[in-house]
Amino acid sequence: KTLMNPLSDRINNLATSQTLAMAALARELKAQGKDIISLSLGEPDFNTPDFIKEAAKRAIDESYSTYSPVEGYGELKEAICRKFKRDNDLDYKPSQIVVSTGAKQSLYNIAQVMLNDGDEVILPAPYWVSYFEIVKLSGGVPVVVPTSIDSDFKITPAQLEAAITPKTKMMWFSTPCNPSGSVYDREELTALAKVLEKYPHVYVVADEIYEHINFSGNFYSIASIPGMLERTITVNGVAKAFAMTGWRIGYIGAPEFIAKACTKIQGQVTSGANSIAQRATITAVDADPSVLKHMVDAFHSRRDLVVGLLQDIPGVKINVPEGAFYVFPDVSSFFGKTLKETEIKNAMDLSMYLLAEANVATVTGDAFGNPDCIRFSYATSDEILREALKRIKDALAL
Repeated sequence: KTLMNPLSDRINNLATSQTLAMAALARELKAQGKDIISLSLGEPDFNTPDFIKEAAKRAIDESYSTYSPVEGYGELKEAICRKFKRDNDLDYKPSQIVVSTGAKQSLYNIAQVMLNDGDEVILPAPYWVSYFEIVKLSGGVPVVVPTSIDSDFKITPAQLEAAITPKTKMMWFSTPCNPSGSVYDREELTALAKVLEKYPHVYVVADEIYEHINFSGNFYSIASIPGMLERTITVNGVAKAFAMTGWRIGYIGAPEFIAKACTKIQGQVTSGANSIAQRATITAVDADPSVLKHMVDAFHSRRDLVVGLLQDIPGVKINVPEGAFYVFPDVSSFFGKTLKETEIKNAMDLSMYLLAEANVATVTGDAFGNPDCIRFSYATSDEILREALKRIKDALAL
């Protein structure tokens, strides 16, 4: 007789991260000797700056080897407050800061402490792949608000207002956005805040992990708009800007009652984040953001390269992303067509076709709530990007 599946409904209903799944598939094919170019992961191809590594070595020598406080070292929380003031014009106290094992844990903590079963969370699409599943896992109901390449993948105030119901508890969004690279300017954020003013029961999660990888010259936090600080949870971390993805440090600035709740749940799940990584992060967030200029400049020129090469491919529709290190082209013109005997029904088919035919790994837009697009990262060398785009162009030739 067949055994019942002993796993919980919770895990059975959870989707695997498509980004990580595609990266794993690319690694597998590489191991088989295939010449795969993987543009699936959102990971800077730079090394962590030496001055941050030195701080970590010092922390080891100074024996920071015991448990850290659940919510983060006091000195780190003070440094994060200084950073919020310097870069974002936000006034937070250390009691409003919680340091976690990556911004992903910060997001999970927030969902766990804020959502009851049936609470609605507005997700402007495209959204980062894990928002949807984290909300679901926490009993929330994701309410997806679609945008398109024509609106630069940004939600309008009218769309936001139309999505709000008595059950709406939160809106989650990222700027610069992963996967679209779109950056909301002050006017756009102010217009969204004006709508939210009428609905004091709605909280905002502003994911600003890419704030420094921004080519628009301006970056604004929605929490800096009058009336928004009390109802915004600002999420950030050092992974992207400082090329510290593996160090696993993220943090939030939030109303104190939310920060306390996040500390409470973290105390039962992981406790304090890695002690050495936290000490290194003090040095990172205290550094003037100008130390990142060489990386940001490299991403900027790669963006121009990739956008230019994509504009050369018939059937691919592209906007010019203002930040992060992704392009999110609309490839819907290929749906219903046959490429080299492969029928392309949707973005997933196209993504798998590019892997098989061009040996290039991308991620389907479905994972981000936009089924017309695919995402790829340009966090790699010009040479690799040129080769990848040449392969893609050849594979998409009708």
